[in-house]
Amino acid sequence: MVSEYERGAVPEGLVTRRQLRDLNLSPGGNRGPAAILRCKWCSYRPQWSCIHPQRGGLFRVDLAKPKRIPTLAQERALDRAMAARQTCPKCKRRYYVCLPLRSLGCCDPCDKGFEPSPDTYMTSPAPTTHRLAA
Repeated sequence: MVSEYERGAVPEGLVTRRQLRDLNLSPGGNRGPAAILRCKWCSYRPQWSCIHPQRGGLFRVDLAKPKRIPTLAQERALDRAMAARQTCPKCKRRYYVCLPLRSLGCCDPCDKGFEPSPDTYMTSPAPTTHRLAA
């Protein structure tokens, strides 16, 4: 049975998934949460607090492992995938957000016929040079 703790009464060595992420750790060897953190959904409105309780998993820090670092090839593949979702096929601009390509087929400025503001899309990066010491 997994024990439950109220917020503020959590013993040492147990953290949430978000706290693990801040420590650059992943749950790794944990096979699910070691305990449950119980919070009230709305503490400032007592009439609602019992209706919407929130729970979160607590993981053991001693069983956590360091986050895996993606390889350069994985990062390139992710960047290409994101570029496909963020680039308008009409104007060829790459935006900072994913575009509605399934519904509109292009970016909003192309669809509505106005010029986008320069802070919404990326300018083409300068050519990168090889900086390895070898």
